[in-house]
Amino acid sequence: MKYIQSDKNPQVKQWKKLKTRKERDKTGMFLVEGFHLVEEALTRIDDVEEIILSEKTELPPGLDYGSVPVTVVTDDISKQLADTETTQGIFAVCKQHEQTQTTGKTYLLIDSVQDPGNLGTMIRTADAAGIDAVIVGKGSVDMYNPKVLRSAQGSHFHLPVLSGDLHEWINKLNAESIPVYGTALENGVVYTEAGSPEAFALLVGNEGNGVHKDLLEKTTQNLYIPIFGQSESLNVAVAAGILLYYLKTAN
Repeated sequence: MKYIQSDKNPQVKQWKKLKTRKERDKTGMFLVEGFHLVEEALTRIDDVEEIILSEKTELPPGLDYGSVPVTVVTDDISKQLADTETTQGIFAVCKQHEQTQTTGKTYLLIDSVQDPGNLGTMIRTADAAGIDAVIVGKGSVDMYNPKVLRSAQGSHFHLPVLSGDLHEWINKLNAESIPVYGTALENGVVYTEAGSPEAFALLVGNEGNGVHKDLLEKTTQNLYIPIFGQSESLNVAVAAGILLYYLKTAN
């Protein structure tokens, strides 16, 4: 194991840069933090470049990291790398998946969702519901944002999560006769009227403005969830969960 004591070390400086979207986009790398996320990352061990360990932290005895290099750093450096207030002192440097296409029968399409907690929760929910892929459209928060990664709880390593042009994706799905369900009150029907499709894509949108109208014009049908209380709307991640599970289990 290598040991780094100085935060002026070029490698430490590079790790710290990965906390910014600009550097993640430039290098195609990202950083995960905490025992659980490092363990999940190692399920795709070929994508793990390095493990970083605080001098005050021990590797779990059962952690299978194969030939992945481990670098030990001071507690101070560990805190500088951390995105949490109380860090567990373990990180992994991972490669982003460069997939632009995937095959499947069920999809979650995400349009301009800007809250990292919402995006991460939807990725995690899609994983739990057995959805084949998540497509994150333009205007959304970076899928490798630390808060997104924590909210997703490792689901980035379980299913394809792709950046993509939603117009192109909807055209592709329409060509494959896969129904695309938008989420909108206008020209929509109650979600229980969606039928029982074996294949489908669900399109959800921005927390305040919903799905862009030009995307809704391309959908097979738009759905809404009725509100029985006094709240004006549901949180987008909650709504996505209800709709994904309904569509997945209706057939």
